[in-house]
Amino acid sequence: MTETPISRFPVVPLADLPPDLRERFAEVADRSGFLPNVFAALAWRPDEARAFFALHDALMDKDTPGLSQADREVLVVATSAANGCLYCVVAHGALVRIRARDRYLADQVAVDWRKAPLSPRLRAVVEVGVLLAVDPVRVTEAQQHGLRGHGLTEDDVWDVGAIVALFALSNRLVHWAAVPPNPEFHLLGRVPRG
Repeated sequence: MTETPISRFPVVPLADLPPDLRERFAEVADRSGFLPNVFAALAWRPDEARAFFALHDALMDKDTPGLSQADREVLVVATSAANGCLYCVVAHGALVRIRARDRYLADQVAVDWRKAPLSPRLRAVVEVGVLLAVDPVRVTEAQQHGLRGHGLTEDDVWDVGAIVALFALSNRLVHWAAVPPNPEFHLLGRVPRG
């Protein structure tokens, strides 16, 4: 069996990356035990990689009263599944398992979020998010208002749209570059770390 390439585009050796990216990638690899392939795939264009990761961190690395980090990851899995993005479903599915402390939820959301055991609030978030991902012109102000009725703040409602938009970009770049999910993602949150 041959190893699947990380990208159809150039992959820069870690030693040749700018110091800030090299440092960030080392921190990620130390924390997770491996470097996610998307990091290596984006690194050949350092300015874009920095911008992508900065927006990712601003949207995903926070808990608010209306959207926990786990909720944000569920939204990514649902919209990435709707976009047919294997990498993001697998990678962010692992984060759902870890952040939600649920070994089954990510798989349920990826296959059919409508049947997944979501709270009414998270179901409303995912429903609007998936619609924005696949048929954006059908999203209305009333649907955004409905999210506020579930306790989301104005910032949370914005975050829903921004997360869906960021991962539409991510889904398409990963497709374009043919980035495979790391094998390590498949076991994260399913078995104890060894």
